[in-house]
Amino acid sequence: MSLKRKLQSLIWLVVAAFCLPAFGQTYQTPPSAIADLVNAPNTPSVRFSKDGDWMMLLESAGNPTIAELAQPELRIAGMRINPATSGPSRSRSVENIKIRMTKSGEEIQIKSLPENPAMGGFALSKDEKYLAFTNTEAKGISLWVVDMVTFTAKKLTDPILNDVMGNVMTWTPENQILIKANNPDRGSIPEEPAAPAGPVIQETSGDAAPSRTYQDLLSNPYDEQLFAYFMDTQLMLVDLDGNKKAVGPKAMIKSFDLSPDGSYLLVEIIKQPFSYLVPASRFPYDVEIWSKEGQKVKTFAQIPLDEVRPTGFDATVTGPRSINWRADKPAVLYWVEAQDGGDGKVEMEEREIVYTLAAPFSGSKQKLATTSLRFGGISWSTDDFAILNERWFGARREIRSVINPSNPAQEKRVIIDRSYDDIYNDPGSPMYTENEFGENVLLRKGDLIFMTSEGGSPEGSMPFLSTFNTKTKEQEILWRSEAPFYERVVKVLDDEGTEFITLKESTDIQPNYWLVNTKRRIAPQQVTAFAHPYESIKGINKQLVKYKRKDGLDLSAVIYTPEGFTPGEDAPLPVLMWAYPREYKSAEIASQVRGSKYRFTRLSWGSPIYWVTQGYAIMDQTEMPIVGEGDKEPNDYFIEQLVANAEAAIDHIVELGIGDRNRIGVGGHSYGAFMTANLLSHTDLFAAGIARSGAYNRTLTPFGFQYEQRSYWEAPEVYFNMSPFSFAHKVKTPLLMVHGEADNNSGTFPIQSERYYNALKGHGATAKLVFLPHESHGYAAKESILHTLYEMDSWLEKYVKNKNKIEPSR
Repeated sequence: MSLKRKLQSLIWLVVAAFCLPAFGQTYQTPPSAIADLVNAPNTPSVRFSKDGDWMMLLESAGNPTIAELAQPELRIAGMRINPATSGPSRSRSVENIKIRMTKSGEEIQIKSLPENPAMGGFALSKDEKYLAFTNTEAKGISLWVVDMVTFTAKKLTDPILNDVMGNVMTWTPENQILIKANNPDRGSIPEEPAAPAGPVIQETSGDAAPSRTYQDLLSNPYDEQLFAYFMDTQLMLVDLDGNKKAVGPKAMIKSFDLSPDGSYLLVEIIKQPFSYLVPASRFPYDVEIWSKEGQKVKTFAQIPLDEVRPTGFDATVTGPRSINWRADKPAVLYWVEAQDGGDGKVEMEEREIVYTLAAPFSGSKQKLATTSLRFGGISWSTDDFAILNERWFGARREIRSVINPSNPAQEKRVIIDRSYDDIYNDPGSPMYTENEFGENVLLRKGDLIFMTSEGGSPEGSMPFLSTFNTKTKEQEILWRSEAPFYERVVKVLDDEGTEFITLKESTDIQPNYWLVNTKRRIAPQQVTAFAHPYESIKGINKQLVKYKRKDGLDLSAVIYTPEGFTPGEDAPLPVLMWAYPREYKSAEIASQVRGSKYRFTRLSWGSPIYWVTQGYAIMDQTEMPIVGEGDKEPNDYFIEQLVANAEAAIDHIVELGIGDRNRIGVGGHSYGAFMTANLLSHTDLFAAGIARSGAYNRTLTPFGFQYEQRSYWEAPEVYFNMSPFSFAHKVKTPLLMVHGEADNNSGTFPIQSERYYNALKGHGATAKLVFLPHESHGYAAKESILHTLYEMDSWLEKYVKNKNKIEPSR
């Protein structure tokens, strides 16, 4: 074990010994009714062929064990690397592949798959005759291919692929596979020196470099050596017989992308100096254009270290960014360059310029379009039609415009200008199809583009398929989901929008795929028949409820109650309220109903719905909007609006005859944990709280957090008042805290929970802190998940369900 790993283990042991009681340090399991739901089989994920004639059914493995999660892990440069495989240390894999014919329903098992499979990276060849995938073995990642005629898999390479950063493979038009492999000559892992050569020194020369609180950064010269070693890669071309040929020089390859016609490669190569302040994604790199044989055609750009940039969520870097191939052309690059120095506070009419450069890349860049907001991407179609997207966080605004790439001088035509938070008036997102290059382009018929929308409404979401006329801006709805189902279009099969595949579900009906034909007026045909994984909760009650905050703002939530429970007749139930705050710039938009009462009751590892099996009412997706209109920021009103939201939710569930006012627990994950701690600091509304993987001291995230753009020095009172740590002395309600010991989410590092627990303990609060070994921001190991549910169940049982029912109402 390396010195770094030994130190990490030692730190964990010290934290565990300090924070945990002397008992109960083995993994526990919740009641069987909860554990059985956790262990329910996974539903396969689905990928459709180009024309929708068949689909891949990808059957995923269950949760890993804690022993698997405890395998050696390298945490450097903002990444989590498995040193044994030169791949990610935390990823879910697929263990089986089947093919299902859409119309006939015939199902075919892929033969000769790897033993003990851990498959991923699935990619179809351009002609769909072959399927490539990766398989993670004990000592590396290998490349496999499936013949889609015989449905037989075979291994093409030894475990040589490198999946540390960026993409790992892509098909060429000639049905060969370009892979990123470990440099065959990189040797063995650098040995950690027995003693450091000197101190670790960082220095700033006066340029402001505000930065988020990133985790797992480089911290010393040995970390730099490890990073360079695991990034040391070689592109290789592999044919269907497994023959390999090196392409281009060995380098620290960040990513590579083949031009649509397969003639050129766009390659990003990381270079020094590395940084101890930002992750690898912001290290300096060169953008090079290579021929398909690997010869350098041009150094397109040299991107400097990205440590210094303006503050705010609308800030960006200077110089070229978002460098990509046009999807509608054989080999044309496009990119954007900020004209405001990357500073969103600078007022400019032409804030950004989009440029293009065509092969052979020897000419001058051509101006394609300008934006008044930040560039948000381009949806390509043909040489005379594309849609330019712009977004601005500060105003929650998006603009979509039609541009004519063949005539950049032609003025762009704005077709959509709206708040992207406004779900009631969301026209939707474009549907795509594949062109002759196998690239995704707009599904379009003249001036009409096909769109799918969530279909937000006061009654909840009812998704729809439509055409949007880009000249008249009129939208025609072709099909809409109908109660009591939640159904959405996932693939359109014809150019009229009359035949398509939907994913259809209802409260107790597992999502399944259906073939719909509106022109022939025949009954929809069910394509898949995935079984209901949670038979034990099939009869629970679910309702979408709406109510008002004391200032008149409309709120909503989804309430679950046990099977057979009748409000007003049966005794009120203990309640678990689960929520996650959201910030808005408009009270009208904040009032909109989100979600649908017809969605399938899907359980994830972090769901609160498990406790409906234990006799609780669950108030899930409880809206907690924080509104700041005009020049006011939402967080200026965070505490008062948060409390008002909670009071309104409690009043409503009590008035419905469902909840017992004296037995209501509140909980949340991440920002929901932050919310929970604040509610316990500033109210006595709840019987208990549960806070998972939260942040509690905002001065530890001084350059902004969540949707707060101001720094601590710009708004110190906001940072103080929003920090539960500042009010630990006021907490009188029992609080359970759970945190992954290896949390690498920006801002929610484990010390947040450790210090907050110490503050609560120091002021005599009733609190418990559970650190989960090897777990990150979300929890993965089966033992960790079951133990978390055990802790939550025990806490709720003690402090909510069995709280004195005759305690006077507050």
